[in-house]
Amino acid sequence: MSVRRVIAVAGAALIGGSLLAVPVAAHASVQLDPVGAYTMTAGRLWSLVAAVVGLAGVVAGGLALARSTGRIGSGSGRRGAFVALAAGLAGAVVGGLVVAAAEGGPGTGYGIVGGVMALVVGLIGTALGGLVLARSRRAG
Repeated sequence: MSVRRVIAVAGAALIGGSLLAVPVAAHASVQLDPVGAYTMTAGRLWSLVAAVVGLAGVVAGGLALARSTGRIGSGSGRRGAFVALAAGLAGAVVGGLVVAAAEGGPGTGYGIVGGVMALVVGLIGTALGGLVLARSRRAG
């Protein structure tokens, strides 16, 4: 996968994530009834999606990090690093948007706990991808 393609996919994910976060903000403004603990609201759904995407970035970054230490100079971990960067960044951005759109605290149904978790996990995935890229540049 070329660098241009990775940048294009990451850009499309960010734009798509920001466009899909608008209905979350609109839904949050009209939600009046108290929400049960197990009710799946739009905010909780988006925070769950963001957390899964961020977790995929962490897994891809971890696998790329393991590959980069095993085969120095082969460049096999670079693809995983780009996937980790893109997925981690997308998870962090969508998680941040969920947190920004939330009007209540934990337990209100806006997904703020999952959004914070997705933000942290996405940043970890991005950091792992950056670490693998830094190692691959040093080895090359």
